[in-house]
Amino acid sequence: MGVVRNSKVDLHVNGNGAYAFIAQPDDDQQHPGVVLIQEWWGIEPHVLGLANKLAEEGFVVAVPDLYHGKVATEPNDAMRMMMMLQKNVDVAAREIIGALDTIKQLPNVQPKKLGLIGFCLGGFLAYTVASRYADLGALVPFYGAGYDPTPEEVAKVNAPVFAVYGKQDDSVPPEQIQKIEQMYKSAGKDFTVRVYNAGHAFLNPDHGMGNKAAADDAWPRAVAFLKEHVR
Repeated sequence: MGVVRNSKVDLHVNGNGAYAFIAQPDDDQQHPGVVLIQEWWGIEPHVLGLANKLAEEGFVVAVPDLYHGKVATEPNDAMRMMMMLQKNVDVAAREIIGALDTIKQLPNVQPKKLGLIGFCLGGFLAYTVASRYADLGALVPFYGAGYDPTPEEVAKVNAPVFAVYGKQDDSVPPEQIQKIEQMYKSAGKDFTVRVYNAGHAFLNPDHGMGNKAAADDAWPRAVAFLKEHVR
């Protein structure tokens, strides 16, 4: 387990106020880059903890703060903040792309094909951004609720996908998972899906339906997928 260095960087998009947290190995070596997208709660300790875990695995990780410092503490707040963001998906997408561009330009990030991973709201946004950003080496959406792509959007996703869902997740019914998988495979995309016997946000022990068995299987698979494709 390596030592991690944390910092914060301004993202020069959408005017003032956009920024991202950076977690990276505390060394002078080159590492692959990943952008991690928050759940609907905002940048809570769980999200930064995942970023640090990825940095310990050898990635330079950027986490754009799409709520600009605000963190929801209960579901009604989270729902309200998420709905405000979903009304401005293009704004959020520009900040995520800004984070991708920012770490791509770091001298210690190599290769320049990046990974993109997101959870809950962040899973939806990861899918969305993947159709707008060419330089992705891997896409890892966890329980991305609300994602209902058009064939045109699927056609624009060039990165291999590892999609993770929970069987008891009411926000993403099984028929929607099957529809997404069929669309990607019909388009000839590299699409792998795993559905766990778990509920929504099962990786988050503080919020959502934490499921240790599912989390202990899904997280190492996600890390291995990123290591395989972002190198």
